[in-house]
Amino acid sequence: MPRVPFLCSKNKLRSPTAEAIFSDVEGWEVYSAGISNDAAVHVSLEDIEWADYIFVMEKSHKKKLSNKFGGAINKQTVVSLDIPDNYEYMDAALIEILNNKVPSLVR
Repeated sequence: MPRVPFLCSKNKLRSPTAEAIFSDVEGWEVYSAGISNDAAVHVSLEDIEWADYIFVMEKSHKKKLSNKFGGAINKQTVVSLDIPDNYEYMDAALIEILNNKVPSLVR
């Protein structure tokens, strides 16, 4: 069963949307968190160690993740979805982008 956290900056719009739409996928465990210090829910070392796939919304998130948890990222596949921070929570366009990108990347 793949364990899949979705990460963005503040865990308010993009990553909670991803968690909401993929939480019902049979066989997936999903979670969302933020990388910034002022995130609603902060990503932790335990989250990284738990993950099989880690989806970040922007390349800058991937770099921050590597800087903070680089030693713990070993077996995980880290993917930047290249989704800018200009969508609201559950925005139809954001949902479409996520549905088009994510499922084919998780085995």
